[in-house]
Amino acid sequence: MCGRTSLFVPQDDLEDRFDATVVTDGGYRPRYNIAPGDPLEVITNQSTDAIDQYHWGLIPEWADEPEEGFINARSETAAEKRAFADAWESRPCLVLSSGFYEWQQRNGGPKQPYRIYREDDPAFAIVGLWETWTGDDEDVACVTILTTEPNDLMAPIHDRMPVVLPADAEDQWLTADSDERAELCRPYPAADLDAYEISTQVNNPGNDEATVIEPLGHDQSGLGEFGPS
Repeated sequence: MCGRTSLFVPQDDLEDRFDATVVTDGGYRPRYNIAPGDPLEVITNQSTDAIDQYHWGLIPEWADEPEEGFINARSETAAEKRAFADAWESRPCLVLSSGFYEWQQRNGGPKQPYRIYREDDPAFAIVGLWETWTGDDEDVACVTILTTEPNDLMAPIHDRMPVVLPADAEDQWLTADSDERAELCRPYPAADLDAYEISTQVNNPGNDEATVIEPLGHDQSGLGEFGPS
């Protein structure tokens, strides 16, 4: 799954990277510890030149009240699930990220958090699906992140990972049909991602500052030498 992410590049750099303009009410604020239920910066297929904020957690249309919603959907089965089928067919989006977090379980002990990021790209795109939940007196634009099998980097940490797109496939994800997008939902090349251990302060969503991404006090810049311990 993907249950925590970040986005902290300067706004000008973010807009240049995705050739889109921030349109969020209240503007853009760098975030180091974005949790489910928080807003995520997204680019949708309906507004490819705009960076907006959507609630993290896709609220199905049949829900009586707004709720946290589904934060993740398995890319392999999203087309078959009632909650995601319509969005899979016609509402793809990009979820913008500076790196996501995952927790490794170690022999039944405390889970160790890792930051996973791209050394060569301070902001990249994770794929998502969006929906607008309509209630009696409010509309909630919401999003879920699609996941896939882990690559070799992620496998020692967790059995799922978000679908990360190469930069040259971002436009395709937004404009392709559902069959083409299914082909893009594959593990991102492990050689193009890096990971390192961080402190457990990320466990608390209230800790939303740059210290969250600081590595622990030992040198571990990749997972080639790692495995479950």
